[in-house]
Amino acid sequence: MSEPILVFDSGIGGLSVLTEIRKLLSGHDYHYVFDNARLPYGNLSEAELIKGCVDLIVKQVKQSNAAIVVVACNTASTLVLPHLRAHLTIPVVGVVPAIKPAAQISQKKHIGLLATPGTVKRDYTFELINEFAEDCKVELFGSSELVIMAENYFASETIDRVLLATILQPIKKADIDVLVLGCTHFPMLAEQIKQILGNGVALLDSGAAVASRVKTLVKQKDKLSGTMTVSYTKDISKGLYRALVGYGFTDVKQITD
Repeated sequence: MSEPILVFDSGIGGLSVLTEIRKLLSGHDYHYVFDNARLPYGNLSEAELIKGCVDLIVKQVKQSNAAIVVVACNTASTLVLPHLRAHLTIPVVGVVPAIKPAAQISQKKHIGLLATPGTVKRDYTFELINEFAEDCKVELFGSSELVIMAENYFASETIDRVLLATILQPIKKADIDVLVLGCTHFPMLAEQIKQILGNGVALLDSGAAVASRVKTLVKQKDKLSGTMTVSYTKDISKGLYRALVGYGFTDVKQITD
C-alpha cells in the first residue's frame, strides 16, 4: 500500500513547498490537504487553529496511510507541531520563517518579515528573531490580503497590481535588503513582489529547506506510483479545480466527513 507524503496548508500556498519537495523526490506519492473552509488561518484564534488542524490532519493521515506529514503553513507551524506530534507516531515537519539565512546574507543588517498577522504576532517569531537576527533590525509586516491574492492568482485570476503595490508600500519605504516570505502563499507572488520592490531586495522562503529535511526522512524506496491526490474542506471554484488538475493532481475531491 502506498505511503504518501501528506502536505497540509490552509489553502494552495503549501504547493510552493510541495513543488520544492517534488524536485528532490519526483516519483513519490503525495496527498495534499487544504483547509479552505477556514482560510485565512491568520485570522483564527490559537485554540481554533490548534484543534481544527490536529483533528483534520490526524484523520487524513489515517485515511491516506501517510508516512510523513509536512505542515506547509507558517501560521499553523508556529502553534500546532507539538500537538500533532503528540497524536502521531510518524515524522511531522513544519515550516520556519527563513530569519536565520536572511540575517546571514543581509549587508545592511536590516531585514523584513512578510507573513500573516497571526505569524508576525506569535512569540515563536520573536524567539527566532532574538536567536538568529539579534544583530539586525527586523521589520514585521502582516497581510491576509496577499493570501487571498495568491489563492486567486493560482486559480488564474488577474492580480490587482494597484492593491499589491499599496500593500507593499510600507516594505518599500523601510529600506531593507532582504525580505523573508513568511507565508507559503507568498512565493507564488514572488515575481510580482520583486517587480514592485526592485532588485535591491532579496526574497527568501523556506521551501527548499523543508524539502531537504523531508528527503532525509523518506524510507520507502519502492512501490511508488507517483500518485498525486488532493482533498479540501470547502467547495472550490472551477478555476481552482482546473488549476489543481493542471498542477498534476489526478484525484481532486472535497472532504465530506
